[in-house]
Amino acid sequence: MGAQGRAAIPVVLRMTRPDSTPALAAWPLRAAPGQPLPGNARIFEDERSRALLDTMRRIGPTDAGILIVGDTGSDKETVARHLHDLSRRRDGPFVSVNCGALSEPMVDAELFGYEHGAFTGAFGGQPGWLEEAHEGTLFLDELEALPLAVQTRLVRAMLDKSVARLGGRTRRRVDVRVLAAATPELEQRVASGAFRKDLYYQVSVVRLSVAPLAERPGDILPLARHFIATYCQRLGHARAELTPAAQSALREHAWPGDVRELENAIHRSLLLAQGRRIDVAALALQPAPAAPMPEAGHGGSDLERALHALCRSEAEGLEQQVLDHLLLAAWRHNRCNQVQTARQLGISRSVVRARLHRLGQLAPPAGTGAAAPPTETTS
Repeated sequence: MGAQGRAAIPVVLRMTRPDSTPALAAWPLRAAPGQPLPGNARIFEDERSRALLDTMRRIGPTDAGILIVGDTGSDKETVARHLHDLSRRRDGPFVSVNCGALSEPMVDAELFGYEHGAFTGAFGGQPGWLEEAHEGTLFLDELEALPLAVQTRLVRAMLDKSVARLGGRTRRRVDVRVLAAATPELEQRVASGAFRKDLYYQVSVVRLSVAPLAERPGDILPLARHFIATYCQRLGHARAELTPAAQSALREHAWPGDVRELENAIHRSLLLAQGRRIDVAALALQPAPAAPMPEAGHGGSDLERALHALCRSEAEGLEQQVLDHLLLAAWRHNRCNQVQTARQLGISRSVVRARLHRLGQLAPPAGTGAAAPPTETTS
């Protein structure tokens, strides 16, 4: 098959367990009628996704620390699983830990294990996740939620390749590759001192940026068809198809909830659709709430009064002040999420990031005397 023929086939990752055969394959979405693709597959049809896949193939076989950065719902764990499948550790365990879901008093015990009597209710020794991942991969999701004290212990464990259980003195050898995932706000925590720089650079020899679904439109319909096949099988439905209007609606939607929102929309549509055709009504896509417009007129709104006050001040650079205040207000409103801020203001994320750097809200970029950042690859 020529290059043009290959380009029409979405690349899908099939994740594996230690007792299965690892596979990275190009799957035609209709190659096996009635057979859904794996439930934890990731589609690489969009140009940005294919560039990410190419990078993953090059760095996957190494033991380098990789930080996967993306918004909530962008399917970062599937990227980590594929990196594990590409590595020499593919036959070992893949242990996934959501740091944000661990209760702070128990994080030490969960990650490093504990000995009998280490705390009330500690009956018998228990290995932690680092020991469980021996000769395999430990994936730390929501890395930014890890408490500072635990970060210190994790740095030593990664450097020494050993752990001491809570309440114990013996250090146990662990051979683990650590992959991590975080939202784009991790860098801000590093800059503020809430996250250790040495741990950050240790886990981010290579930094992979997973683009939001809205920024890789070529993946939307292939992903939707994949979820249709998966949920048709789970629900015992005959194979369903999207109407042309439904396909247009999916392409035009903003996807603030990323891949997870798309999956839920398809699941919901199969529960609500009449027959084998999924229409716009069955998708029931929810538009993003619009921000209320300020009131106009004499007396005016708080915003209008504030603008009048600024004009009366006759300050220099007035327009830039207003733009800066607007940017910071939108950034804080979106919980310091740069992608959502850019989407709300109708500007690119690179512009948002550059302005935040200028305003001193982010760590200084490379070349300004700061430590060199890790290699970054965007999808």
